[in-house]
Amino acid sequence: MFFVATTLLFLDFTGSVHAYLGWMAKIQFLPALLAMNVAVVAALVIITLLLGRVYCSTICPLGVMQDIFAFFGRKSKKNRYTFSPAKNILRYTVLALFVAAIIAGIGSAVALLAPYSAYGRIAQNLLSPIWIGANNILAYFAERADSYAFYTAPVWIRSISTFAIAVVTLLVVAILAWRGGRTYCNTICPVGTVLGFLSRFSLLKPVINTEKCIDCGLCARNCKAACIDSNNHKIDYSRCVACMDCLENCKKGAISYAIKRKGAACEASKNNSDISRRGFLSAATVLTVGAWAKAEEKKAIAGYAVIEEKQVPERETRIVPPGAQSVRNMAAHCTGCQLCVSVCPNEVLRPSGKLNTLMQPEMSYEKGYCRPECTKCSEVCPTGAIRLITKEDKSATQIGHAVVIRENCVTMTDDVKCGNCERHCPVKAITLVHSDPNNKKSPKVPVVNVERCIGCGACENLCPARPFSAIYVEGHVTHRTI
Repeated sequence: MFFVATTLLFLDFTGSVHAYLGWMAKIQFLPALLAMNVAVVAALVIITLLLGRVYCSTICPLGVMQDIFAFFGRKSKKNRYTFSPAKNILRYTVLALFVAAIIAGIGSAVALLAPYSAYGRIAQNLLSPIWIGANNILAYFAERADSYAFYTAPVWIRSISTFAIAVVTLLVVAILAWRGGRTYCNTICPVGTVLGFLSRFSLLKPVINTEKCIDCGLCARNCKAACIDSNNHKIDYSRCVACMDCLENCKKGAISYAIKRKGAACEASKNNSDISRRGFLSAATVLTVGAWAKAEEKKAIAGYAVIEEKQVPERETRIVPPGAQSVRNMAAHCTGCQLCVSVCPNEVLRPSGKLNTLMQPEMSYEKGYCRPECTKCSEVCPTGAIRLITKEDKSATQIGHAVVIRENCVTMTDDVKCGNCERHCPVKAITLVHSDPNNKKSPKVPVVNVERCIGCGACENLCPARPFSAIYVEGHVTHRTI
């Protein structure tokens, strides 16, 4: 349920699914930590201390995706796993580098390692085009049946570098999961390492009853975390993800999910202490859903006229969305999950291809502009990189200012009247003046009042000049209210 619902968050280009399921992004461990959502982080820690790493087995979408690949791997060869010692040096080295990247504000490194963000890139870059393509086919046939229940949406690759990273991540995770189950979780994933440390002290955990065990090794050969040493009747709880596969495959009922007592084998009967997979997952789901379920009213925004492609101008400072507050805040909190990119109805947000801000969202106005009435990116961001902002506040937030390139203006190059930028500026920050103040018959060109301009990009997007607009937006390092 969590896997399907989280996937829908990245596939739904209307943004309407977030009204009911948006909270699922906010309870992911790293986004909640970066957003300083103390309640969610505390709840996940408590759940881990009580039940073990159920977050990794039920809530984390990358973890569930690994289980899907591992399932098909087991279909090709049963009892394929074996116990392997924990690679603690690798695990804690990756965790240390991850923490250092967060402290230093190296967002690209954080984005590469964050499990939720890694899955988000896979869903947004690889699954979303298929989803939108299927929607467009339905819209095509619905239109011919005089039905407008569907509308077409553009299918395009927003960033070649991010697309390539998504493909590589999928291949790496798929191969590791196919061959070794939860290898990625227990060697690379920093969230898995943190929760693995906590799960050592969990109250409930799989326990081997040595009196019932016949040393058949079925539990170890079916443990996708490779954490059961059946020869010595030991379980590495830092790597156990509480999937309960060992309980289901033990023919003698020698493993139970119970409180481990030191110095004695577990004597609890299977009926009293063994929790079936369905019952356990249902309980965990009810606990989580009951704590954070929340619905908001959101409506889809319809499409608009297709505008011819433009070239991206060279900006000295990148533009980050209203609500981001500053480039620094974006770099410190963003994990590059692409959730804001997937819900942007105006095709303004796309992942950065620059090394220092790799996969973090930035704005560009070749395909659309940031409409003052739209606040979807701030509504869905789970990390606080884009903080929730009202429509009123957005209209008064200056994320950049327009810059005029007179040499590109069609009134100068083609000797025609235009005024598109002035007509469509939502804050009336653009005025047309004569290019030669002493000649009242000279062509009129735009002049920008930088104190009023909010950097929405309407002027840049609607400028008819090609291949570069005669007016473009330069970003601000820190946003300000005007």
